[in-house]
Amino acid sequence: MVSIFSIPKAFKGHIGTIQRNAITSWMLLRPRPEIILFGNDAGTAEVANELGLRHIPEIASNEYGTPLLNDLFRQAELNAASATMCYINADILVLSDFWRFLARSVENMKKFLIVSERISLDVIEVLRFDRDWEVRFKQRVQESGVRAGHMAIDIFVFPKGTYPRVPDFYIGRTFFDQWLIKAARENGIPVMDLSRAAAVIHQNHDYKHVAGGADWIWKGKEAEHNLRLYDAPPHSFTLLDCTHELTADGSIKRIWLRRPLYDFRHTLWEMFVHRTVGVRDKLKLRKKFWRVTHD
Repeated sequence: MVSIFSIPKAFKGHIGTIQRNAITSWMLLRPRPEIILFGNDAGTAEVANELGLRHIPEIASNEYGTPLLNDLFRQAELNAASATMCYINADILVLSDFWRFLARSVENMKKFLIVSERISLDVIEVLRFDRDWEVRFKQRVQESGVRAGHMAIDIFVFPKGTYPRVPDFYIGRTFFDQWLIKAARENGIPVMDLSRAAAVIHQNHDYKHVAGGADWIWKGKEAEHNLRLYDAPPHSFTLLDCTHELTADGSIKRIWLRRPLYDFRHTLWEMFVHRTVGVRDKLKLRKKFWRVTHD
């Protein structure tokens, strides 16, 4: 069994809808995980009671009311029944193939951090979780989902004891997620990427629940606090820094040179694509000038 723990936002409006969708998807996983909801934002206790989930209301927070990662991880480890922990953001849908590949990965590793890129998708409605919901939903993801990139990490699976000393990061602000990869790498713990085998699904939302919106999350005083604790150049520990990956056929492979190759391709793109837009516009070499259209 795996113990999932998460700290939802207030169950209001669209955020409330997508969080219910996400939590319901976790409940349908087999073997079913233990699910612990933390925090006392509006509706959390009621949803936990309605769905028969564990609820721990009190989490240490900063002066803005933002919960602290160190207290969340400490309480989760003290209360979880399983030796395998899964921290996940409360807007993330998890499908059965991810859970199946996860179980296969855990069987082969004693120490690990398992992560996966998210695919972003617009979801505004309460999902219908009937027998065929995953078939329909996978088709929807294939048609409309957008891979969010190497910095988009919303799920972390690890054994108890992996993080004995967690700084007081502010949850929901920048860089605490990347620090989890950084700490694993610095302690010689394999970091497994499941993105190729089974990504997770992020339900898109706005940031009206945060005073100051997205700018505060990425550039405000709380973000500055997290960057100081991160103690590394921004984005220096992402999915580019995983040590292993699970392929679509279920085999585990060592990752070599993922970040250097990415940096090389990015440099080429900057040199020959981004910086030459003006010149190519003048010479009418861009696709928009030579695309053939039929009226």
